[in-house]
Amino acid sequence: MNFNFKEIITAFMVLFAVIDIIGNIPIIIDLRRKSGHIQSEKASVIACFIMILFLFVGQSLLQFIGIDVHSFAVAGALILFFIALEMILGITLYKDDESSSTVTATVFPLAFPLIAGPGSLTTLLSLRAEFEIQNIIVAVILNMIVLYIVLKTSSKIEKLIGPTGIQIIRKVFGVILLAISVKLFAANIKMLFI
Repeated sequence: MNFNFKEIITAFMVLFAVIDIIGNIPIIIDLRRKSGHIQSEKASVIACFIMILFLFVGQSLLQFIGIDVHSFAVAGALILFFIALEMILGITLYKDDESSSTVTATVFPLAFPLIAGPGSLTTLLSLRAEFEIQNIIVAVILNMIVLYIVLKTSSKIEKLIGPTGIQIIRKVFGVILLAISVKLFAANIKMLFI
């Protein structure tokens, strides 16, 4: 196995921006209030399992449907583009159903679809078109470690950073994500015409 530090860091940053765990701290705090308790370990492990499973099965699923990875990567780049716009402009283009059972808050909506949702799953397959799979897996695991730490300390982080700090972080990661989506789009769109 050949690990590439640059690929790991890039994949980590992309996933970190898409998952937007810092920006989701207010949602996490709200879920904690509604359900009383969120199992940080369980949420992190389930999200990690879903993402790594999709990383392997997603490609076969696409081939079964008859879609190549480059087409999916272009679609993923467009989704990343719109997620980045949401983060930068502070708008909501897509709204999930916010109703959730207090019993299952750890799994739904936290692990899925908040963490391992359409954006992150599409991103995984888009990254797979460009990076080695072992580097993406390491990036996913590193993100889940960060996620676990953030879930455990979400109340303290919110008090420390404050609403303004969270907004600044969201916008910075939005710009990074926008640049990455443009790069992904440019790299894969030309492959469709070869």
